[in-house]
Amino acid sequence: MVDLLVILTVFGVVFLAELPDKTALASLVLGSRYRPLHVFVGTAAAFLVHVVIAIAAGSLLTLLPGRVLHAVVGALFLMGAILLLRGRHGEEEEEDEQLELKGDKPATFRRVAGMSFGVILVAEFGDLTQIVTANLAAKYHDPISVGIGATLGLWAVAGLAIVGGRGLLKVVPLTVVTRVAAAIMGVLAVFSIVEAIRG
Repeated sequence: MVDLLVILTVFGVVFLAELPDKTALASLVLGSRYRPLHVFVGTAAAFLVHVVIAIAAGSLLTLLPGRVLHAVVGALFLMGAILLLRGRHGEEEEEDEQLELKGDKPATFRRVAGMSFGVILVAEFGDLTQIVTANLAAKYHDPISVGIGATLGLWAVAGLAIVGGRGLLKVVPLTVVTRVAAAIMGVLAVFSIVEAIRG
């Protein structure tokens, strides 16, 4: 059974955390250079791999005693909020140079999807949203619901970035998105720490 509330909560947290991320910016750049569908297929596949890895890591965290688990989850959420507010997402300039197909090769589906998969796979390892997804899997003890919510959240950001990211950022400033995501993670950190203290 899947829990719709968990799916929606995870979707919202992951969506907001991913919006200001370098992988969203990489998707935006790729989508502006190549066919959006080709880019989305590669990006979506890479995000799915990352969600599976994060869910596995989160499931390992659940082996910790309850109080320790809540403390670890709270600390990780707090770290995520701090990282968002400190702005560790300014690496898009160096990524931009790596988003070209080598040589005169035509931009076929396989090449564009493969390049998109590789760029996102490498960029997302150890990333904030991967840590958040592992955290949420440990918090809710519901890997399927968390996996669905996280995957849909990442795919939604990728789709927005590929199709209309530049337009979206004109309407909603990146600083607003970052602060909202950090606030949500801060609230989740407080709840987890309170649970750890209560035991």
